[in-house]
Amino acid sequence: MLQEMQVSRVVPFGFFTLRNPDNCVDFEGALIEQKEVALLPLPKVSLTASDYPRLERIARAAWNGGNMDALLLVGEINRAEIVSDEVGEADSLVRIGSWVTYRTNWDASRRSVQLVWPEDQSYGRDCISVLSALGATLIGLRRGDRMPHIGAGSRDFILIENVERSRSNVVPLFRAPTSAKAGASDDDPGPTAA
Repeated sequence: MLQEMQVSRVVPFGFFTLRNPDNCVDFEGALIEQKEVALLPLPKVSLTASDYPRLERIARAAWNGGNMDALLLVGEINRAEIVSDEVGEADSLVRIGSWVTYRTNWDASRRSVQLVWPEDQSYGRDCISVLSALGATLIGLRRGDRMPHIGAGSRDFILIENVERSRSNVVPLFRAPTSAKAGASDDDPGPTAA
């Protein structure tokens, strides 16, 4: 299925001067400068039921706060199918916490990143916020999907090579304390001040 995708730049009223105001449309109080229209096959996007409510809240809040990349995330949320977390395909989806290995265009080099919530982006250089242009492009895709991506002034395609729910070499920094076995007697009051 081919869908029409507008490659555009969003400019809020009063912040920037547009080069060609006659080539603009109004979208929720913002001007969208239409640069070109291309027919691109867009892959199916699916979001898990547990991620969907929070994704929608942060995308709309970021858009209302002036984050231009949030418009891409809002668009992906609007066209997404919502799937149950228990469905077998949920593990193959790029979702929050997933490790994604991808290539850009037909480049041989690969990059692996973890898709995270915006507040978790500072945990490492391999953590990509879902509110970034790349994060919004990746969310909801599957292995083998090819998706257009506009970032750093260039138009590329992202090819998803692998999706992992977690990595085996990742060890949690904190573990939940283990509770005492049922029936065990602990008469020791612990350390006390003398």
